Amino acid sequence: MSPLDPKLNRSRRRTLWSLLAVGGTLAVVSYASVFSSKERPENPLDAPREDTRFTDDRGLQSRNVPASPVSSASEADHYWPQWRGPLGTGVAPHADPPVEWSEEKNIRWKIALPGSGHSAPVVWGDRVFLTAAVPSGEPVPPRAGRRPGAHDDLPVVRRESFVVLAVDRRDGKILWQKTVREAIPNEGIHYTGSYASSSPVVDGEHLFAFFGSYGLYALDLDGKMLWKADLGDMHTKHGHGEGSSPALHGDTLIVNWDHEGPSFLFAFDKRTGRERFKVARDEPTSWATPVVVEHRGKHQVIVSGTNRVRGYDLASGRVIWECGGLSANVVASPVAAQGMVYAGSSYDTRNLLAIRLEGAKGDITGTDRVAWTRHRGTPYVPSPLLYGDALYFIYHYQGILTRLHATTGEERPGPIRLGGLGNVYASPVGAAGRVYITGLDGATLVITHEDNPKALALNVLEDRFSASAAIAGNELFLRGEQYLYSIAESN
Repeated sequence: MSPLDPKLNRSRRRTLWSLLAVGGTLAVVSYASVFSSKERPENPLDAPREDTRFTDDRGLQSRNVPASPVSSASEADHYWPQWRGPLGTGVAPHADPPVEWSEEKNIRWKIALPGSGHSAPVVWGDRVFLTAAVPSGEPVPPRAGRRPGAHDDLPVVRRESFVVLAVDRRDGKILWQKTVREAIPNEGIHYTGSYASSSPVVDGEHLFAFFGSYGLYALDLDGKMLWKADLGDMHTKHGHGEGSSPALHGDTLIVNWDHEGPSFLFAFDKRTGRERFKVARDEPTSWATPVVVEHRGKHQVIVSGTNRVRGYDLASGRVIWECGGLSANVVASPVAAQGMVYAGSSYDTRNLLAIRLEGAKGDITGTDRVAWTRHRGTPYVPSPLLYGDALYFIYHYQGILTRLHATTGEERPGPIRLGGLGNVYASPVGAAGRVYITGLDGATLVITHEDNPKALALNVLEDRFSASAAIAGNELFLRGEQYLYSIAESN
């Protein structure tokens, strides 16, 4: 029987639901009991220990909000214009998508997608935009990665067409599909990755697509090329591939270029492609996406990395502050609001930093600008969700959720074992007082956004999901390995 067989999915749905719901309330577990001996992962969670330090909350009185990617913040807030949504936090502030769906219920449309890609869809107006990599031409002799420590990688076997496409939000019709480049990849990818893992950015006039080694592209919303930039070849750690997405504020487009060669933070004029700054970074490969925040009337670009999480001046690229403490292989993107930045990692060591922007200058490692730290259950692949005063994150890429009070770092509650949800690569999203968590194997768990979350629904689709969801209006968009789904209440 195929793992995507509908009968198997229905059976699995009943089984998962019985694991997840106990009177509607999610079961809270201790870290010591999260895994049985047979289920224990390669890097098991430590036994519980005191690992959160608290200081006062001075510095939270200053106003700090994630910067809108466009000049009209109110308009952008109604769409999903970038990786992690209009606020950069994973929240859609004006949306109300369905709670329940299946292959037979609340599917407005479902379309097959060309090629593959783990980039999240972005939404503006009546259009949904995606990127993909489509194998083309004759097979080439397999070329395995030669990066030091390479493991679990897929060799290069075909030329790839790097594609940007627009989909009609109303009926799922592909409005246009543009190949921006064809190339034989310079290195392979991790078996869980793709050649189109960077999410695009849209501002209502421009669409920006980033394919790392294969270029940065600006198009209009009808697919006309406006400008392009070749930044060279990336050589990623272990040859695992590329994945950081661009960030946009006003007329400045930000690209993080961390790899095993010289690393940089780039800023471009969004209209012309002119380089505004190129700042060297003392960093190896990272996959985190920058976030732009406003603090005391000035904008900072926050970038997580192996050696440091840093705040850069958006206008000049100057480093304002930096803080050590993260692990290698940083994937999860930082989130920020109300004068605080949250950055975490858990590849070889586990750490989550809560940083006060008020008074943050120079090296703030170990100072009182670090409001609190945490060393267990921290995020690796999925990025955190910052929803009001609650910070949600998935441990590593497993189905274990923690909910903290963002100001103090206190658990409210946690950790929460998400039953049979399995591996989770997609980042959680929030809307209408609910949190949506999508697992690799097709199940999305919907829970309430409150101190003691309750399970509302477990929804199973016949696809696999690594890409994060997008939410706009009354719709939830899920990009699978095969299909793009528009999920909305049936009329």
